[in-house]
Amino acid sequence: MQFLKISLFLFLFSSCSLKTTEGLRTTLVSKTQVENLYFSDHAQDYIYKAKIDIYGRYFGGILIIKKLKKNTHRVVFTTEFGSKVFDFLYEGDTFTKNFIVPDIDKKFIVNTLQKDFKILISETAQVKEQFELEEIDVYKSEADKRFNFYFFNKENQRLEKIVNTSKSKEKVTILFTSKTENIAEKIAINHNNIKLSIDLDYFKKE
Repeated sequence: MQFLKISLFLFLFSSCSLKTTEGLRTTLVSKTQVENLYFSDHAQDYIYKAKIDIYGRYFGGILIIKKLKKNTHRVVFTTEFGSKVFDFLYEGDTFTKNFIVPDIDKKFIVNTLQKDFKILISETAQVKEQFELEEIDVYKSEADKRFNFYFFNKENQRLEKIVNTSKSKEKVTILFTSKTENIAEKIAINHNNIKLSIDLDYFKKE
């Protein structure tokens, strides 16, 4: 019986652990909040060539993210021919669906896209725990009954990855490739449990 209890405990413990924190060392919290500066400049139009795959339905086009004022962003995705696919407005915790094409105007899909872009554009997050490796600092925050883990390169202090999780499973991973702290040249948003992915390449003006 004692062996069975120990085995059950180990199974429950391992099943509730996150791959996100495997190999990381817990450290003292060094800051109360972290910043994502990639979409923080209201004078900047963030324009990306976009590829979005939603349950086998592929869309290619242009994604524009615009900061209108503090805590307010507009996210618009159009096809290469200029037809609008979706148009979202974020005002703090208020979300407005201005438009979405009927083919993907499903509650589950809209909610998923809403949460993905909310994670992407949120500029600050309150730090609950902190972890580290030799080259990476990781900050854990709470968000809508889930958790976000922010991975920063120690050398240049750039945000390289955000992992959104439940208590026991990774849900969404956002990867950033950047040469500066305020522009992400490439962004990849991938879901672990559903067929939805978003790839963004920054559109450089000639």
